Amino acid sequence: MTDLSPFKKSMDAAIASLKSEFAGLRTGRASAALLEPIMVEAYGSNMPMNQVGAISVPEARMMSVNVWDKGLVVSVEKAIRNAGLGLNPVVDGTTVRVPMPALNEERRKELVKMAGKYAETSRVSVRNVRREANDMLKKAEKDGDISQDEQKGLEKEVQALTDQHIEKIDELLKAKEAEIMQV
Repeated sequence: MTDLSPFKKSMDAAIASLKSEFAGLRTGRASAALLEPIMVEAYGSNMPMNQVGAISVPEARMMSVNVWDKGLVVSVEKAIRNAGLGLNPVVDGTTVRVPMPALNEERRKELVKMAGKYAETSRVSVRNVRREANDMLKKAEKDGDISQDEQKGLEKEVQALTDQHIEKIDELLKAKEAEIMQV
């Protein structure tokens, strides 16, 4: 009997990757995941935002970065302003407040397209895993490790796994589109 769990793990990884991509997409709501990848110039090198301060979301349309070193407040503000996210940070002592501007219709449609591209990339990943699994099963049948009937049965299981994961991706995309288009 051939073990299909490594292929299921690979498909699950594609979905986990999609979720993290979606977390970084800016919607009308504030999310700490939006600021985490921003690099801040600190101590002569670039560091991720979450290594120079605590990122929090006190309100639905507000994020704040509680900077640990007072000398880095200006660097944090500059990094957020120059990140290309259309954010306008406000310094308040050692805290940098980041209000989330409302999205216009055009920007929302762009974000929906980006979400669609991310979802399609994940679908392709899942299909590639299916192809790998089927190739392995054909080889195992050819080498005499499994019978032709076992191969056909396992291929059906792989297809069922693929269908489940594609369906999950479609559900995630639908939810993200609804979240983006919500005014």
